[in-house]
Amino acid sequence: MSDEKINKKLFQDRKRTNILSNPEQRLITYLVPRIPNWITSDGLTAIGLFGSFMILGSFLLAEYVHINYLLLGIIGFFVQWFGDSLDGRIAFYRNKSRKWYGFALDIVMDWVSTVFIGLGYVLYAQGDFKYLGFTLVALYGWAMIISQLRYRITDKYTIDAGVVGPTEIRVIISAVLVLEVFVPGSLNYSVLGICIILFFINLGDTKNLLKLGDLKDAEEKAAKLKEGQQS
Repeated sequence: MSDEKINKKLFQDRKRTNILSNPEQRLITYLVPRIPNWITSDGLTAIGLFGSFMILGSFLLAEYVHINYLLLGIIGFFVQWFGDSLDGRIAFYRNKSRKWYGFALDIVMDWVSTVFIGLGYVLYAQGDFKYLGFTLVALYGWAMIISQLRYRITDKYTIDAGVVGPTEIRVIISAVLVLEVFVPGSLNYSVLGICIILFFINLGDTKNLLKLGDLKDAEEKAAKLKEGQQS
């Protein structure tokens, strides 16, 4: 099967709008046929979860051993991306997809991973900056709720907030970790900036979500009215 056909098969169920979507999809298209058969979709999910443990561990090692261990978090983000991005795609490729099982597992694992990362930052940060870890987790949870409600209203599932998706978030946080190694203390202000940006993104997405809900209500009322007139 050609890469073009594989790509079309793997991504027929979702439309991506993130900046890195094209190179990311090409890499996934290259990797999926080369994953050994003994590695299952659930196995890839476990690999992604292990990546989240690595990120948590990098914060702990940076706090109690040496700050350079933060760089381990970059490897953790790659491992997390590998498992999280390929678990559902490998199921599609092997014709073993379980839509609702996979959907539920993906959402739960995303939330668990977010909590691990937030916990890692809380354990690493000093003073009142610890509260930013809770704020970041809360804001990401808000974004997850928006995505689920949008799916319920439109029947179209998207994991991107405009040009920014999970992959871009991983790249940004990885860059922030590198900066922290060279400029200790910069991580706190970077996380603060991320929280502020995420807050306004969520605010805009919530506004758009309410508009979609209003349109859905109007469509359903019009459909019921039309049905009543015909009966």
